[in-house]
Amino acid sequence: MGAAVAACAATNAAAILWCEAGRSPASAARAQQFGLTPVAALSELLDRSDIVISLCPPAAAEDLARDVAEHGFTGVYVEANAINPERTMRIAELLGSAAAVVDGGVVGSPPVRGKTPTLYLSGPAATTARIEALFAGTAVQTATLGTEVGKASALKLAYASFQKTSRVLVALAVGMAREHGVDQELIEVASRRTDSYLSEPQYVAKTAARAWRWGPELEEAADALAAAGLPPEMLRAAASTLARWHDAKDDSELTLTDALNRLAQP
Repeated sequence: MGAAVAACAATNAAAILWCEAGRSPASAARAQQFGLTPVAALSELLDRSDIVISLCPPAAAEDLARDVAEHGFTGVYVEANAINPERTMRIAELLGSAAAVVDGGVVGSPPVRGKTPTLYLSGPAATTARIEALFAGTAVQTATLGTEVGKASALKLAYASFQKTSRVLVALAVGMAREHGVDQELIEVASRRTDSYLSEPQYVAKTAARAWRWGPELEEAADALAAAGLPPEMLRAAASTLARWHDAKDDSELTLTDALNRLAQP
């Protein structure tokens, strides 16, 4: 997602930089694929940048923001990770004395092969307008939700809590049906209904390959539910289920059978 979104920003930016320190060969290959300019250290990237977009696994969001704050970055910082609103506000407080912080949340698939995700924004009007201009005319659509930091994060996690948990429920339902030899019948029943994830069991393998990212997102969404006084147990259970697929990270060769077999092994 990060490399593809950055490539879209290149349409309206003088240059798009990425820091190669500590990144994997796969990350480097994606950056090269999308034409991003490498820099050796985060300090160089921050010195040369007016806008920083943080789009990484949820667990790394605050550590990255802390590194940026320690450098004294004074530009626009877009916190676009799938984290709960309370963490977003903590990051805004951490950076807010020097940088202008925009809350962001990407809903949709990476902007490749005709996909057009939406980057939802919230924060000071002048800074959200700069991010809208950055992606104007690109495959990344933008929508501003207001000036309150936390709104974009809340929308992202609210959607993720439904969409990702629904995919986990499909895996469990198909796994149960397969155990009793009625999985094809289940899919046939589901196919009679419109817009049913259950009629797309082939997506279970894709869910398994993305579990390493989706699980932490659901934990963040569960924290947001708890903060709102709502029961978080369903999302925590879905995250626990996704954890069984952690070693299937980005496995594009995984089949439905493989995914269900891994799910059945604690």
